Amino acid sequence: MRAPPPSTMTADAVLVIKHGALGDIVQAFDSFAAIRAHHPERRVVLLTTPAFAAFAGTMPWFDDVWEDKRERWALGAWLRLRRRLRGGRFAHVYDLQCSTRTGLYFRLLGPGRRPDWSGHAPGCSHPLPAMTGLHNRDRMAAQLDAAGIAHVPAADLDWLVGDLGSFDLAERFVLMVPGSSPHRPGKRWPAERYGALARRLAARGLATVLVGTAADATAIGAIRTLAPEALDLAGRTSLADLASLARRAVAAIGNDTGPMHLIDRVGCPVLTLMSPTETEIAGTAPRGAGSRWLARDDLAALDLEAVDQALASLLPAAP
Repeated sequence: MRAPPPSTMTADAVLVIKHGALGDIVQAFDSFAAIRAHHPERRVVLLTTPAFAAFAGTMPWFDDVWEDKRERWALGAWLRLRRRLRGGRFAHVYDLQCSTRTGLYFRLLGPGRRPDWSGHAPGCSHPLPAMTGLHNRDRMAAQLDAAGIAHVPAADLDWLVGDLGSFDLAERFVLMVPGSSPHRPGKRWPAERYGALARRLAARGLATVLVGTAADATAIGAIRTLAPEALDLAGRTSLADLASLARRAVAAIGNDTGPMHLIDRVGCPVLTLMSPTETEIAGTAPRGAGSRWLARDDLAALDLEAVDQALASLLPAAP
C-alpha cells in the first residue's frame, strides 16, 4: 500500500518493523496484536517485505502496510527510505526484526528526528533486555515489556478464514507439508517416506492433503507415486485457505517451514520434523498445546516407524 502524504499523517503514528520469513511473521502475531491494543487510537504501520505485504494487509492490527524492498547499499535508496521514515512522523517504533539493517534505520533518521525506538540499535530509547535461550514469541514479548507493553496474550486469529468450497475434502484428513525453502534441502525429510506414511494413513481411514508451493512439485510427485489418492493442493491455497484447512484437519505433519507455524497457530495438532543443524529448535519450534517435534541432524536418518508412532500419538480416536 502507498503511504498517505505526510500532511495527512498524525504526529503520533506507530511503526512496526518485521520482514519475515513466514514463520517469523506468524510468531510475531501476538506482538502485533499487543502493539495494536496498546495504541488503539493511533495509526499503526507495518514495514515488511513485498512477499508479505498483501497478507499483512488482511491483518486487523495495521492501518497501513509499507513495503521494504531492502535495496542495496545505494545512496539514492537510503535517501528515499529516510525521507519516507521521516515523513511518517512516527512517535514510536517497534523494531521486531532487530537486524543489523533495521538498526541502521534508527541511525538514518538522524539526531533530533528519532522517535521512541524499541530494538537493538545503539542509543535507542528502549534497548532490548538481556535474554538468551528464549523462544521467538517470548523474546518479542520481553522486548515489548521493556518498551512498556506488559500484556502480550495469544492473538485472536478468527479473521484468518479462507474458502474451501472448491476443494474435494475427505471427512477426516491429515495435512502434509513436505516442502521447505528450496535453498535449504537439509530441512526436508525424504519425500518417499512421506509417501509411505500417506499409505499408512489411508489404511487407517485417513486421507492425506498435500500443501505447498510450485517449488514442492518434485517432492509431491514422489509422494503421489506411492499414494496416488493423496489430494494435491500445492499452489492452490492462500494462507487464509491454509488456516481453514488446518482447522478442519485432524493433524498435520511436515518439515520446519512457515506453513507449519501457521497450521500450529490455529490449533491443529502438528508434528514437525526438524534438524538442529538447520534450525535453533528451542527458539523456533511450533509450540501449540497439541504440537510435537522430532529431530535428527540428518533428517534422512529419521526412520518411518518413529515418525508414524509420533504422528499416531496426535491423532484423535476414530469416530
